[in-house]
Amino acid sequence: MVGDGVAIEPANGEIVSPIDGEIVQIPDSKHAIGLKDKNGIEILIHIGLETVSLNGHGFTSKVVEGDTVKVGDPLMVMDLSFVQEHAEGTITPVLIPDSNKHGYEIKKEDIHEVNAGKTKIFSIF
Repeated sequence: MVGDGVAIEPANGEIVSPIDGEIVQIPDSKHAIGLKDKNGIEILIHIGLETVSLNGHGFTSKVVEGDTVKVGDPLMVMDLSFVQEHAEGTITPVLIPDSNKHGYEIKKEDIHEVNAGKTKIFSIF
């Protein structure tokens, strides 16, 4: 299991930071972003479904590994039309990798619509 979290269907192509933290990973395919908060908790944002095969096409990164970000800072822009046409979907999981292994408890908010950078989607304990 990759980890616990939530999935978001983006209304537009802007992916923003859900935490204050550091960018720790952006693969060349730009299909995912790894972040780490000040407590060492890692967050993985997997942008779209089966998007690794796009080899970075349809994605424009706004950050690089080592950058420090705040909640709501732009991380990546996804060309929604391109991804919808060339991948399995645009749904974007936001996960805590190996959350069970680390003993993290995830409390997901009971929401159906997210305002990027403003709506709390989960808490980590």
